[in-house]
Amino acid sequence: MSGPDARRQATLEKLIGGASLTEAEARAIYAQGEEAVVWALLQLFTQARGKQLPSPSTPSGMLPAYAKPPKGKRKKKPGRKRGHPGARRGAPEHIDRHVTHPLETCPHCGTKLGEPCAHRTRIIEDIAENIPPVAEEHTIPRAWCPTCGKLVEPPVTQALSGATVGNRLLTLTAWMHYGLGTTIAQIIAVLNAHLHFQLSEGALVAMWHRLAAILEEWYQAIGEEARQSAVLHADETGWREDGHPAWLWCFTAPRVTWYMIDRCRGAPALQRFFLKEFAGVLVTDFWAPYNRLMVAARQVCLVHLLRDLETVEQYKDHSGDWPAFAKKLRRLVGDAMRLKKDDVIGPESFASRKQRLFLRLDELIAGDWSNLQACRLVKRLRRHHDHLFTFLDHPEVPPDNNRAEREIRPAVIMRKNSYANRSAKGATTQAALMSVYRTLKLRGHDPLATITEALAAYIQTGKLPLLPQ
Repeated sequence: MSGPDARRQATLEKLIGGASLTEAEARAIYAQGEEAVVWALLQLFTQARGKQLPSPSTPSGMLPAYAKPPKGKRKKKPGRKRGHPGARRGAPEHIDRHVTHPLETCPHCGTKLGEPCAHRTRIIEDIAENIPPVAEEHTIPRAWCPTCGKLVEPPVTQALSGATVGNRLLTLTAWMHYGLGTTIAQIIAVLNAHLHFQLSEGALVAMWHRLAAILEEWYQAIGEEARQSAVLHADETGWREDGHPAWLWCFTAPRVTWYMIDRCRGAPALQRFFLKEFAGVLVTDFWAPYNRLMVAARQVCLVHLLRDLETVEQYKDHSGDWPAFAKKLRRLVGDAMRLKKDDVIGPESFASRKQRLFLRLDELIAGDWSNLQACRLVKRLRRHHDHLFTFLDHPEVPPDNNRAEREIRPAVIMRKNSYANRSAKGATTQAALMSVYRTLKLRGHDPLATITEALAAYIQTGKLPLLPQ
């Protein structure tokens, strides 16, 4: 190839070799004729196939690092601001052991040294190299009760009846698995290698089933508190139960989180949680089964709506009047969120601007849009017309469903690590213990001490104490 053809080839390769194509570059290709346009389209198509563009449903973890777009600079630097007083770990309350280091020769040249002229101290905290389990033998007296007509003995509160493993270890392992997401194999590795506590996976799971059965009362109390919340967030994610598709539902408020695992993702599953009409504000995404619930008020997640706009512009048809529609919807949502944050505006001005938001929403819905994606979102806006700006009337209601997404995130991590549950009983235990440990964390309680003390009281009295507030 030589002459004009070679120059055209070089120009085209230079034009489309970059990461993007500007309007001026596209016009330059078009000016070279039909052959140049066809060649450029074929080259761009080949590049796109080579990059293997992901679909909107592709999980981020399945994308290679080089294929992910850069996130830009961090908005806020980590750590404390410049000039803020520093902080470090405090000194321990007591010293367990004193160690004196000899200094007879210089560590640099080996010269023999005399008596030290000064000393300094340094405190180091560490864990023991080997932590053997504590084996206790309990002597339990038995006596004949003439009133009861049977042999009686005092309860042993350190372990469940018939168990050879204490309640502290039971609570610790359950917290590691259901509270922190540590896999069973990893827990067994820590017990065997560092704690020198020999325990099988089957024995561990059987212990957790017993613990979940005892804490069932707390689990139900958490669910009832969630149903009584003034503002409740709900979300769901995929799960597996004995290899079959299932869903993990999450219902959360500032001081309570309740999980439920169900084979159904529709309204029947929601009806098993909402036993009657919900008297508060329910914050959800646009999943259709939520629409069938009887609630006092609803708020749909506006962030989901903005994400849908981005998805259309990245992967779907956004031609025609889509840009005008998306621009108006983004401005509408943005103005509503800014109105929520405006603390200076008076009540009359607030009501006027809120009314203006609804007028703009009605105009957007009544518009004659031709783009199919715009028509789809118009149907959604019409269906949720009364649920878009509920957060403006309730100071404690946010315009998004971030709380539910944050609370369901630990369950998603557990699902990736342990591949959900192998049985229905395991799913029941999973939901109950996750709810208990997550709620205790939200309330600032030490899960180990709280549950260990509750088990001791249960063994002593046969009744579980009330759920800590």
